[in-house]
Amino acid sequence: MEENKLKGVIEAILFSAGRIVKIKELMTILEESSDRIIETIGKMAKDYSNDDRGLEIVRVEDGYQLASKKEYYPYLYQLIDKNVKPNISQASLEVLSIIAYNPRATKSDIDLIRGVDSAASIYRLLEYNLIEQAGKADLPGKPMTYKVTEEFMKVFGLKSLKELPKLPKYKLDSNRQIVIDELEEDVKEKDIENNNVEE
Repeated sequence: MEENKLKGVIEAILFSAGRIVKIKELMTILEESSDRIIETIGKMAKDYSNDDRGLEIVRVEDGYQLASKKEYYPYLYQLIDKNVKPNISQASLEVLSIIAYNPRATKSDIDLIRGVDSAASIYRLLEYNLIEQAGKADLPGKPMTYKVTEEFMKVFGLKSLKELPKLPKYKLDSNRQIVIDELEEDVKEKDIENNNVEE
C-alpha cells in the first residue's frame, strides 16, 4: 500500500476504534509487516507533534491510540460530564500504586501493606477500569490477583510498567520501623561533608 494511503487508513482505524489498537490487529487488517506499520505510525506521530495539531498518537505497550493532546484538556473538560470523571481517593491511589508495583497482588497482600481493608478501593478501581483480575494465585483458597490495565497506562502516560518511578530501597530497624536506605546514605554523605568542612 502506498505510504500516504497507509497513513490515512491507520488514522481512520485509530480514530474509529476509540481505544488502544494492537499492532497485531493492524497487521491483520492492513496485511502489512509490523516494521512498516511501526515506521509509518512513527512518521504520523511526528506530523501530529506540530503545535497546530490537537491530536497525538500514544503508544501503550504493543498498541497505539489516537488521543487529544494534554494541553487541550481544559477546553475539552467543558464538554465532558463532570459526574463521569473518576474521583480517585487517597486510599484508591494507595491500592493502585501497590498493584502497579506488584502485578498479581492479592487482596490479602494489599491489606497487609496498607494495614486496613481495601475491598472498597479495589471495587472502585475495577469499576474505573484501572485494574483488572489477573487470575487466581496458587495459594490456599485460590485468592484472586490483580494487575493494572491498559487504561491505567494511558491515563498515567506510560508505555510500559518499566517507566514507573523507582521505589527507594528500605529495611526494617530494630523497632520494625521502615528505614529508607537512600535517605541513610544521604545523611552519611552530609555528615562526611560536614566533617571535612570542620577539619
